[in-house]
Amino acid sequence: MPNSTRRAADPDSAPDSVRLRGVGFGYADQPAVLRDVNLILPQGSFHFLTGPSGAGKSSLLRLLTLAARPQTGRITLFGQDVTELPRAAVPALRRRMGVIFQDFRLLDHLTAFDNVALPLTLAGERPADFGADVEEMLRWVGLGGRMDALPPALSGGEKQRLAIARAVITRPRLILADEPTGSVDRAMGEKLMRLFQSLHKLGATVLIATHDEALAERVGATVLRLENGRLSQAAPATGEAA
Repeated sequence: MPNSTRRAADPDSAPDSVRLRGVGFGYADQPAVLRDVNLILPQGSFHFLTGPSGAGKSSLLRLLTLAARPQTGRITLFGQDVTELPRAAVPALRRRMGVIFQDFRLLDHLTAFDNVALPLTLAGERPADFGADVEEMLRWVGLGGRMDALPPALSGGEKQRLAIARAVITRPRLILADEPTGSVDRAMGEKLMRLFQSLHKLGATVLIATHDEALAERVGATVLRLENGRLSQAAPATGEAA
């Protein structure tokens, strides 16, 4: 984990990061994707979200990032009911999260350095204060020699690592990752998992959606499983994050 002085998440006396109560969700003219989903992620917990393709893992993450609203039920984030949160209030809440999407959502006109620095810039921090942190994070994810590269010049695996670096540079309280190791080899995947584990040990809540159940077993954490729109909990694995 990069040796940054950036403030870590503080789990003391914090409300649960996530609470879902009776949440249902679906797309127009399609069967429901999620049905009566109940979920609690205590602050500072580490969970994997598994299930077959099409089970609704990405849809659940969309609800948690406020990219979609539930059709039934309530969602609470950081102790605040966000089910009907005004759109104008969404950006401020999202700044407390680090989100890794499958499609990366990098800005092609910004260098790798500037993509990672973007959340800090938007938060009003000065380059003089965060430059060393951004460089260290890029070296950690294996992009130390690609700081000036634009995203179109990067491979799929490099884009994946860049997206992860951008998502966690602020040490967010809640990390939501959709298949974060899907485009990297096993060695880099293990290194990225150590990054998530380090942030977890600093107090962040981590939820990783993956089809790779062996990964969840190696890392060790509570495993949630989505199937047929229903969420269930498996026994905790026995790895490092349990």
